[in-house]
Amino acid sequence: MSIIGALVAYKGKPAKIVASTTHKYEVSFSDGSSQKVREKDFRYIHPEFSNVTDQCMKADMSILNDLQEESLSLQEITEWIFDDFTSQNAWCVYLMSEDSLYFYWSKDALMLRPVEQVKLIQTQRNEKAIAVESLERCIVNLNNNILDNDDIVWINEIEQVALNQSKHSKAMSALSIENTPENAHQLLVKLKYWSELTNPYPQRHKIYLDEEIKVILKEFTRKDLTHLTCLAIDNGDSRDADDAISVDGDMLWIHIADVASYVEIDSELDIFAQKRASNLYLPDQILHMLPPELSCVCSLGGSEISHAISIGLKLDSSEISDIEIHLSEIKVTNMSYEYADRVINENEVLSKLNDIAISHKAFRDDNGAVKLNLPNVEVKVKGQKVFITPQDDSNSRDLVAEMMVIAGRAVAQFAIENNISMPYLTQEAGSFSEDIVDNIQNLTIAKAFEASRGFKRSKITVKPSMHSGLGLSAYIRVTSPMRRYLDLLVQQQLVRFVSELPTLDDNAVKDRIKAINSSLPKVNKAIRQSVEHYKCLYLKQNNSWEGEGVIVEVNGEKALINIPSLAMMTQIKFKSKINIEDKVKLKVGSINFFERSVNFKPL
Repeated sequence: MSIIGALVAYKGKPAKIVASTTHKYEVSFSDGSSQKVREKDFRYIHPEFSNVTDQCMKADMSILNDLQEESLSLQEITEWIFDDFTSQNAWCVYLMSEDSLYFYWSKDALMLRPVEQVKLIQTQRNEKAIAVESLERCIVNLNNNILDNDDIVWINEIEQVALNQSKHSKAMSALSIENTPENAHQLLVKLKYWSELTNPYPQRHKIYLDEEIKVILKEFTRKDLTHLTCLAIDNGDSRDADDAISVDGDMLWIHIADVASYVEIDSELDIFAQKRASNLYLPDQILHMLPPELSCVCSLGGSEISHAISIGLKLDSSEISDIEIHLSEIKVTNMSYEYADRVINENEVLSKLNDIAISHKAFRDDNGAVKLNLPNVEVKVKGQKVFITPQDDSNSRDLVAEMMVIAGRAVAQFAIENNISMPYLTQEAGSFSEDIVDNIQNLTIAKAFEASRGFKRSKITVKPSMHSGLGLSAYIRVTSPMRRYLDLLVQQQLVRFVSELPTLDDNAVKDRIKAINSSLPKVNKAIRQSVEHYKCLYLKQNNSWEGEGVIVEVNGEKALINIPSLAMMTQIKFKSKINIEDKVKLKVGSINFFERSVNFKPL
């Protein structure tokens, strides 16, 4: 059959077949142009060409519901719907086939859709049309910096981008805003849907939020140590006392909150804690590794009698001996660092403990221990304000820190002697200049910064080895089982050993170390970025801030500056000569709140 003169559809446009060759047909269009095309590239519509339009009269499509056939030709459907098979009617059916609501092409036949499928498609199209209209209204609102309740679905999309839980927001794309978490964050603050206090970084790094899980205590026989004066020294607002210290004659006791009695190895709670790896102490909140209820139950001093894992030992010329480890009952007195600092010399127990700490610290210093006193601050949100408080030197902080080191050293020694697999914290010797080594106990900020570059990275391994920075032959973190998973793992191993139960072997401990090492980077990043966020907000709230910085590194005209009162670093280019250790008066030049960066300028 010749199709010369026929109406066809080519790329959705009506065309007329005007000639043919061996392999191609020539088609002409209403604008007078023509083109040679292959037969497979056009759709045959009607044997007679006429000028057709996309204006079609309304048809009663319910007539198709009575048909029993699954497929029909274009001509048959045209005759059913319009009675007459004209070029215009056939073109209208073609347009319907392209819309594909009632039927669609399968090779050269049109497949009829069942009634329910048509209804479903129509509903979906209606919903999509409503959504398009809703988005258009939302964009108008956003351009005017206003919101109404109908915009929330689109704002939620923007929020998902800001939290790095989605890569795309229709509203941001419509506004020609690049879909990045920073841009989404900025838009939400601009719209006042988020306040500047909103902290997106925990969720942006997929940090688990607090949950409650039922906890069951496993009963153990406990040693009665309630005769000891046990002191739990911590921040004044702390509610999670992990550790307490006491002395009894020549026996030093370090008591650790008993968490392992609630968190059995491979239990639901254990997996829960593994996933979280660590507490996050953020300026605006605390996100717990364990359910908050459990922290309250385990916290030392939370009730008249506290359950603990008590580590007893003797220190003779800084040699540790007679190590005892017990599941215990103790009575705890809680006190703040500020109060402990005031009474450290007059309180008999604190005074004895401080003497032990000072002696042990001297022993570690002789073994090459290096502690860098770089400036540190505490960043807190109270109400709608951010506060930054420098962390001053504190005798009681030094005392508690040293007792925790002693506990880690004693548990490492105990584990080695009893062949208990543990996650040891190790660090090879660093590389420091002679000047730093000679003045290691009295470094300036600039020299401390230089020394920080010389440390080797610490590692966690099942093989005991030196920790150069602490000046110890072996060390294990053990004193924070409510806050750090590997400390909890150490406690689980100790509890099982003293209870004469099987302990985990090296491979099982390695698996847990690997899991925690994979989780900690996101935890640390969430903490660091949260602190940066609130430091930027502090400087926005205190826009006349001025302070002093110390030049710690010089590279040509550029200087790296440490700002002690903020515990921040900045880089500034100077025109005049500068030297390491020079002090510089600074003010804030600009703040990029959403990138968490501050540009400081010299006064």
